[in-house]
Amino acid sequence: MSTDMSAKSKSRLNKLRRQIKQEGFDSLLVTNFKNVTYLTGFTGDDSYLLVTPKTEILLSDPRYTTQLEEECPGITLEIRPPGTSILESVAKTAKKAKVKSLGFEANTMTVGTHLALAERVGNIALVSAGGLVENLREIKDKDEIGLIREAVSMAEKAFSVLKASLLPQQTEREIAANLEHEIRKYGGRGCSFPPIVAVGPRAALPHATPAEGRIEEAPFLLVDWGADYQGYKSDITRVLFTGKAPAKMKKIYQVVLKAQLAAIEKIKPGAKMSDVDHAARSVIAKAGFDKYFGHGLGHGVGLDIHESPRLNALSDRPLEAGMVITIEPGIYLPGFGGVRIEDDVLVTRDGHEVLSGVPKEFEETQVGG
Repeated sequence: MSTDMSAKSKSRLNKLRRQIKQEGFDSLLVTNFKNVTYLTGFTGDDSYLLVTPKTEILLSDPRYTTQLEEECPGITLEIRPPGTSILESVAKTAKKAKVKSLGFEANTMTVGTHLALAERVGNIALVSAGGLVENLREIKDKDEIGLIREAVSMAEKAFSVLKASLLPQQTEREIAANLEHEIRKYGGRGCSFPPIVAVGPRAALPHATPAEGRIEEAPFLLVDWGADYQGYKSDITRVLFTGKAPAKMKKIYQVVLKAQLAAIEKIKPGAKMSDVDHAARSVIAKAGFDKYFGHGLGHGVGLDIHESPRLNALSDRPLEAGMVITIEPGIYLPGFGGVRIEDDVLVTRDGHEVLSGVPKEFEETQVGG
């Protein structure tokens, strides 16, 4: 095994150093575990990364020594002895590295941790630095896109098995468990988030928790699920019809699908995120359901299931090639049911690619026959 740091980590760290310099402090303490993974390849937790102008030091404990050496060779390790807290290790290491101003991840560090860190670092100035690594993570490289593709594929395979094996007496909770089982069978770590399975009127709850509702109790169910493959996530939503669809349900389904396709059509580098959101929202508003679509259109997906960027009416930023985003308009009618249709979409150099291909035309959502 090579003892050199991976070219991927070097590239990401160099980009981060340029951002740190622009922000006006000399070093950054990375405490968000997903950000540590992104920068180093280390897949464990309870470890911080100190990035200075010339080096990077991973601060961890003896449980992870072997894993760290295997996953991120070439990165300097500071393994704290038992009885030493990680913040004590940070302070000692930062002083030894002659850090003068230390950025901290204000978006994720708790106030308590910040106060404890400030007590230990003495004369080192602590500077709020929100979202530097998250900004880098918005643009996926070729390897990341490949992992997301695999996560999408595993989610699709699991859903295909699930759809073919639905039984009237199955509960929402059983369906969610079956999805997890199938994803693991196909090589995933599991679901990328607790699946949402909602039968009938419960489909009007955008984040319904699977309960004891049975498929036979209503002619439709909403399933929102994804797979985790080597840390990268997918996120898909479909509505399935297990019986004759009520006319109102068919109508809102067609409106949501039209809204989703209108938004996807707008996706390309330079397109304003708010314009993409408006493309979907205007279709739903024209149909008279605008007050029943109460959330943003989508979000970034990668190491986290919800990450930057966010697509909503207030997002005036342009899309950039390499972003992977969800497009998920919905209509939710309390007491009746709801429809959300969601796909993962890659922004390409000249437009977009829909990564998820689960059938979504109304006729394709019927179960059995």
